[in-house]
Amino acid sequence: MTAATLLTAPRHPAAVLWDMDGTLVDTEPYWLRAESDLVHAAGGVWTPEDGLQLVGSGLERSALILQSRGVELSVEEVIATLTDRVREQIADAVPWRPGSRELLRELKDAGIPTALVTMSRRHMALDIVAALGFDGFDVVVAGDDVQNAKPHPEPYLTAASQLGVAIEQCIALEDSEPGVASAVAAGATVFALPLHIPLPPSPAYLLRDQVPTLADLTAVLA
Repeated sequence: MTAATLLTAPRHPAAVLWDMDGTLVDTEPYWLRAESDLVHAAGGVWTPEDGLQLVGSGLERSALILQSRGVELSVEEVIATLTDRVREQIADAVPWRPGSRELLRELKDAGIPTALVTMSRRHMALDIVAALGFDGFDVVVAGDDVQNAKPHPEPYLTAASQLGVAIEQCIALEDSEPGVASAVAAGATVFALPLHIPLPPSPAYLLRDQVPTLADLTAVLA
């Protein structure tokens, strides 16, 4: 390969780190349904606006808020109940976000490592990974794998460490404010892909309205 070829060759990220709920899959309506059923069964009120306030949050925080609305279960019982109900809905239909599987396939064909970084529980994340139909992720970091949930940087730092790459050479894909904050704090280049809740423009991340392509990622790095 000549020096000129090296200069013009596309620069690929060391890895691409994916959020799950809202980024890879549009499961937020599934979570809202599960939350609403749980609160209503306890005699409380839960609106779509309430559910949107939890987008991107760790499940422990969500459980505490549901308890404040009258749910008389422990934090772990709330988390288990919500997760089971969302998994049941996923078993009927996986709501892939448009472009997500296509980008994953591009990354795998290009030999670029990938990680799924989610605050959902590991067994649910593995359901989604299995539903892809191909080996889409090299690493899965779930909410029960870390001490600190998003917006703390630990989830993304953990993913980069497990992949053996520098976080500063990674691209992260996120849809929520806590998730974007986590990836930015970790040091990744961040594509913010809001779906149900708008995000403001910011020099800290790249705001897009749809899942990018590999060409979009390499263009940013160039």
